[in-house]
Amino acid sequence: MALSGGVDSSVSLYLLQKAGYDVTAVFIKIGECVEQAEEAEGKVYADSCWIGERRDAMRVAAYLGVPFLTFDFDKEYKREVLDYFYREYKAGRTPNPDVMCNRKIKFPLFWKKSQALGADFMATGHYARIAGDSRSSKFKVQSSKEYKLLAGKDKDKDQSYFLYNLKSKDLEHILFPIGHLTKPEVRRMAKSAGLPTAEKKESQGLCFIGQVNIRDFLKMKIKPKKGNVVDADGKVVGRHDGLYYYTIGQRHGVGVSGAREPYFVVSKNIRKNELVVAPQKDEKNFYKKELAASDLSWVLGVPGSPLKCSARIRYRAPLQKCVVSLLSLDKERRGEVEVKFSKSQRAVTPGQSIVFYRGDEVLGGGVIQ
Repeated sequence: MALSGGVDSSVSLYLLQKAGYDVTAVFIKIGECVEQAEEAEGKVYADSCWIGERRDAMRVAAYLGVPFLTFDFDKEYKREVLDYFYREYKAGRTPNPDVMCNRKIKFPLFWKKSQALGADFMATGHYARIAGDSRSSKFKVQSSKEYKLLAGKDKDKDQSYFLYNLKSKDLEHILFPIGHLTKPEVRRMAKSAGLPTAEKKESQGLCFIGQVNIRDFLKMKIKPKKGNVVDADGKVVGRHDGLYYYTIGQRHGVGVSGAREPYFVVSKNIRKNELVVAPQKDEKNFYKKELAASDLSWVLGVPGSPLKCSARIRYRAPLQKCVVSLLSLDKERRGEVEVKFSKSQRAVTPGQSIVFYRGDEVLGGGVIQ
């Protein structure tokens, strides 16, 4: 059981033990434990120290009387997640580190090491569910057993969006103990069981790093390159600190001074180093009904094309009806698709993930181009 020190993984551990599993708690250690990082223009404060989280995880494991281990994936995290994070922002895209964290660290590395120690399953505190049956489908399935990834019961906490890279064969050895519960139910269960983390506040932010100021965090690796903020007609309306620090759809801090109405980022011109903005009344002109996505991953194999389904283009965004057409497949069968929506979508952001659903079932996803 991946035990982070939060209430969700704590209750997951409790439920596994209650169900009769022989369970071992594992804390995943990432990064150096420094409360602050020095930087040329001052100090960047980040709640990235893992010692407190590990201490809470140990307290829960001790309270429940289960073995406790620590896996150190610091080198892999820096190479696979942090380097990707900086690289994507430098290219003008907005990355999704939580997706990459699951794809490169939490599931493959954690399972490989757990399996080497004799584990039959790995478990996490994600709000997601797994279903398995042997019915036929349009997907090209090699095994006789299909394990499907489903959204969590709690729609406000559902984390299936971040898990689309998991395959059916992966789901066979994965457990999501709280996927059928809501957050209030998890809280009540933690309190009833007397878990040390029952009243612990929710932690949000970058995967394994926590709360950070993204702009200050990026400045540690990417030097500011100032440029013009322009409107749709190319008129200069302000100055920006560097295209890397802005994302499509952003409203606050876009560099338009003295504006009588809010302006939103609608695109980036990397070649000219220009940030393109539009006032709220004109922002709809930049909505998109189509997009291309690459680096695709499908839970049950590559689907037939065209595929009618629903999709979300960011975490917690409402599902939107769309038609997905396969454009190409690479040697790893990830490939590229074209997505056409029934309605125009706001703030289609290159670098973010688009995830495809049929009802509660996650079909797969990819990276918006």
